[in-house]
Amino acid sequence: MGLMPLTKEVAKGSIGRGVLPAVELAIEQIRNESLLRPYFLDLRLYDTECDNAKGLKAFYDAIKYGPNHLMVFGGVCPSVTSIIAESLQGWNLVQLSFAATTPVLADKKKYPYFFRTVPSDNAVNPAILKLLQHYQWRRVGTLTQDVQRFSEVRNDLTGVLYGEDIEISDTESFSNDPCTSVKKLKGNDVRIILGQFDQNMAAKVFCCAYEENMYGSKYQWIIPGWYEPSWWEQVHTEANSSRCLRKNLLAAMEGYIGVDFEPLSSKQIKTISGKTPQQYEREYNNKRSGVGPSKFHGYAYDGIWVIAKTLQRAMETLHASSRHQRIQDFNYTDHTLGRIILNAMNETNFFGVTGQVVFRNGERMGTIKFTQFQDSREVKVGEYNAVADTLEIINDTIRFQGSEPPKDKTIILEQLRKISLPLYSILSALTILGMIMASAFLFFNIKNRNQKLIKMSSPYMNNLIILGGMLSYASIFLFGLDGSFVSEKTFETLCTIIKDQKLLVIVGGMLLIDLCILICWQAVDPLRRTVERYSMEPDPAGRDISIRPLLEHCENTHMTIWLGIVYAYKGLLMLFGCFLAWETRNVSIPALNDSKYIGMSVYNVGIMCIIGAAVSFLTRDQPNVQFCIVALVIIFCSTITLCLVFVPKLITLRTNPDAATQNRRFQFTQNQKKEDSKTSTSVTSVNQASTSRLEGLQSENHRLRMKITELDKDLEEVTMQLQDTPEKTTYIKQNHYQELNDILNLGNFTESTDGGKAVLKNHLDQNPQLQWNTTEPSRTCKDPIEDINSPEHIQRRLSLQLPILHHAYLPSIGGVDASCVSPCVSPTASPRHRHVPPSFRVMVSGL
Repeated sequence: MGLMPLTKEVAKGSIGRGVLPAVELAIEQIRNESLLRPYFLDLRLYDTECDNAKGLKAFYDAIKYGPNHLMVFGGVCPSVTSIIAESLQGWNLVQLSFAATTPVLADKKKYPYFFRTVPSDNAVNPAILKLLQHYQWRRVGTLTQDVQRFSEVRNDLTGVLYGEDIEISDTESFSNDPCTSVKKLKGNDVRIILGQFDQNMAAKVFCCAYEENMYGSKYQWIIPGWYEPSWWEQVHTEANSSRCLRKNLLAAMEGYIGVDFEPLSSKQIKTISGKTPQQYEREYNNKRSGVGPSKFHGYAYDGIWVIAKTLQRAMETLHASSRHQRIQDFNYTDHTLGRIILNAMNETNFFGVTGQVVFRNGERMGTIKFTQFQDSREVKVGEYNAVADTLEIINDTIRFQGSEPPKDKTIILEQLRKISLPLYSILSALTILGMIMASAFLFFNIKNRNQKLIKMSSPYMNNLIILGGMLSYASIFLFGLDGSFVSEKTFETLCTIIKDQKLLVIVGGMLLIDLCILICWQAVDPLRRTVERYSMEPDPAGRDISIRPLLEHCENTHMTIWLGIVYAYKGLLMLFGCFLAWETRNVSIPALNDSKYIGMSVYNVGIMCIIGAAVSFLTRDQPNVQFCIVALVIIFCSTITLCLVFVPKLITLRTNPDAATQNRRFQFTQNQKKEDSKTSTSVTSVNQASTSRLEGLQSENHRLRMKITELDKDLEEVTMQLQDTPEKTTYIKQNHYQELNDILNLGNFTESTDGGKAVLKNHLDQNPQLQWNTTEPSRTCKDPIEDINSPEHIQRRLSLQLPILHHAYLPSIGGVDASCVSPCVSPTASPRHRHVPPSFRVMVSGL
């Protein structure tokens, strides 16, 4: 009695011819074991040639004209199989396919009576998930050919990965040219590529991958594994047409992993037929003789056993029921018996030549194998058991082109850019030397605070300058601190200190303004630690990672505005300092006149700050360079400023401390001698013979000046005596007047000098009536005391005293020089800034 017909499309094709030997082997073994006694299997073959019309006609003819069929076995072409499977429910027929892998047939609402012993194309997705989890690949990309079969697998894979927290960073599809999609995958930094395309497109894909350098140790391709053996040999000619050489194609293919169902189990255990998969394979090869093998023959073999076991369970169910119904009583309208057969099919569970045969919602829970392309051949590297949900990687078979499996993305190692310890040590040593120098200046200033030179230069302000310089030096230690020395919390605390000491120029009342600005700054917009991220850089060690440099900054929201306020305020202070230095440039006491050094300091600080700020901004991404420049600018500015302020004082205090505290005009005699010496030197170059004569005149002139000074002192004593005790003074010694008259009558001697020297003129020549050696006859016989106190004598004394005091004594208190031609010259004019020609003239008026 025929219990089961076999419908098989393309019986004359390779699949049909390849599976028939396996089916015959299974039927023979079932008959030998009398599994369905007293019944037997009756196979009826229907050829549809993958044509929808022929397939439907063959199916309907078998239903209408043939005997009652219990089940339908077969279906390869998706289009024919799907049409037949959709209509089976109306005839209560169960269909079992051994070769239809299309995911469409997995819809149990549409195909409730359809089963298959071969895993569907979607069955590889759980295996791929296990592989990704095994190598900890959490980020992938997909590349899919625009064909329904591949799109369905891709959609199912998306759902599987989404539930396991694996990111699909990019999904690309193509029709003919995959190069654009491959380029996009590379642009999105996709390292693990899950491909779904046929073997013809695979050649194009790998050629594009070679052009984009998407192969090697950094990439892993996972593609279908059901391509024909040595498929690359068949398609490399087409690849050559796209300017892809065979060696380039093989280089890009090296290491790819193929995923497909396992044709035969690799376990050497007995199956339901009593034979191991290896024994069955030998019998199959012997039976097929010259017919080509089919990858589905094991699934066809296990399919016959599934049908036999299903019918056996169905008969047992009928025998145990009280209805006394037989299996041969089945007809296409018998829903009860149809349901019994359906349930028996769902209960299938045995070990076959293809592994454990179990159905879940009509889908075969089979074994998925992993192969890897190694040295121009495919090598099995692992398998996935869908029933146990386990992945087994064969030891030492899978090979990656790097020292480790590829990373699923570019590993970004965030590396904090730190200040070099040797650089920090060198600059710290220079800073310590600067602080030692500042401490020495502070000690010098405090020790000599009672010295007239130091006292006149405001020692307390000098101490503040030194302390400010030491604070500037100390800022270098803080500026070099980063994440390698302190924690993030400590760094953020240091942000404020670092900034305050740069701004605090402690100058009296200006400190209050600085404090107000800083308090407002910190209260309104406080400084925070910010981390700036830069573009990735390759790993210097050559590892498959990228370095993303990080740099710590102290910044706030409105940093530019606050810095602008501070810069403007400090700039005005510097301009005001320059103004004061210019206004005090003519102060004649050196200890009080630091205008030149102040100007040099302002210039030094201004230029260095401009250069340092610009270079520091341009090198903000290079902390070592920035720290070096800023530190050197601070050291240079502080050192130069302190040296300009204190080194001249130190030198002056050790060489000539009194000169700095005296008026420059008081030193006119010595300066005049030096100027006369310079003049003599210039004249010597013109006329060597006149050198001795000029030296003699200069010596004589100096001697006469000293003599005049002595006479002035004597005259002053006499004057004081006349004012204090006029009644006790009898007369002025005649010889004093005679000596003065001799001095004043030197005109004839000085008129004989050459070279434009001034002639000593006697004012008495213009007033002959006032000669010292002439007296009125009427006064010669008067009493000397009366003559001294007479109005004429008083007037004479005043006329003599005042000019001498004017010309001889006023220079000592800042007045005109004794050698001035005219007393109308401004007493504030300094000989340093005014050319005064040497003169030998002495003006005496009023006598």
